[in-house]
Amino acid sequence: MQGFPRGSVGRGLSPVDRQTLLVCSFVLAAALGQMNFTGDQVLRVLAKNEKQLSLLRDLEGLKPQKVDFWRGPARPSLPVDMRVPFSELKDIKAYLQSHGLAYSIMIKDIQVLLDEEREAMAKSRRLERSTSGFSYSSYHTLEEIHTWIDNFVTDHSDILSKIQIGHSFENRSILVLKFSTGGSQHPAIWIDTGIHSREWITHATGIWTARKIVNEYGKDRIVTDVLNAMDIFMEIVSNPDGFAYTHSMNCLWRKNKSSRPGIFCIGVDLNRNWKSGFGGNGSNNNPCSETYHGPSPQSEPEVAAIVDFITSHGNIKALISVHSYSQMLMYPYGHSLEPVSNQKELMWPVGSLSTGPMTVASSNPSPSSSVTRGTMASCCQPHRLSPQPRRRGWPFGPSWSTRL
Repeated sequence: MQGFPRGSVGRGLSPVDRQTLLVCSFVLAAALGQMNFTGDQVLRVLAKNEKQLSLLRDLEGLKPQKVDFWRGPARPSLPVDMRVPFSELKDIKAYLQSHGLAYSIMIKDIQVLLDEEREAMAKSRRLERSTSGFSYSSYHTLEEIHTWIDNFVTDHSDILSKIQIGHSFENRSILVLKFSTGGSQHPAIWIDTGIHSREWITHATGIWTARKIVNEYGKDRIVTDVLNAMDIFMEIVSNPDGFAYTHSMNCLWRKNKSSRPGIFCIGVDLNRNWKSGFGGNGSNNNPCSETYHGPSPQSEPEVAAIVDFITSHGNIKALISVHSYSQMLMYPYGHSLEPVSNQKELMWPVGSLSTGPMTVASSNPSPSSSVTRGTMASCCQPHRLSPQPRRRGWPFGPSWSTRL
């Protein structure tokens, strides 16, 4: 909606005119395929105590769901961020005010920022076509990433190969890059990105990291030593169906695209589908929830493919899953509040050169709250080594890594 001030929907228009514009924008978006989020806002809520946190958690259980938590209710000292559809804004704000829950508006109109992002992607794509290159500072579609993988493997075939470990629910290939200097008995590191499809920055981070590994091998001592002793497996698009859907229809889609007879809502939160802690706190048995855990552990082909591959390999020494939005390092085991025996060792990377300032937490939900829980600790200032092309307009986070 060009000509409107950023963060407003028809400022200065009458309510009737504003509604007309919203309807027109929805019709246009439907014609173009992409869902429209005009007027949707992201609210940041600060709960004072556990009672107020409980009131926020009650919003998670609404059917149909009225809010999309980007940072869920954890504890009073941590903010809660949630996207509220335009149609629900009045009711949700009234609910917050009636219970004394203070909030601020982080994003006044999500669609304004999404339009800017789409424009930037189109500009980058035009530049790539004119130079026959690949931009490591912009977002890419599934097809573009798969083409990049093929070219990247060809260019670095001395230490790199491509493995297909399975197929998604919609029968898309699940691809893994293998970095190896040879030898069949090497222990290995597993890295996956993009298990939540709307977290585009994680796919970009995986691509950037892959390039970093091949460029630094033989030059950087640590990278060289690691790769001489271990293999690295990297799954850049862990949720191909959901990721394709974010580009074709709903750019804020989080789950996969599985469907089942008799269930109206589609998709499972793949990060809640693991056998460990299945169905516990932090997941939901409502198929319409963004954190729906699925009908059973490892029911989803995307998760089953990872489990089968890692199990059959038998010598995976470290598993790293890259997510976005929160600045947080998470590690097992959150099903218990008791510290693990190697707690100090697990805490060591926090605030390192690669991570920057973070919060550390367990990777599985603990009994105390609904999303990220457990004992948490803040860290030191960063000296970032990761890519930081800034995305205009997103007010949270320091850089490009703000894309959900």
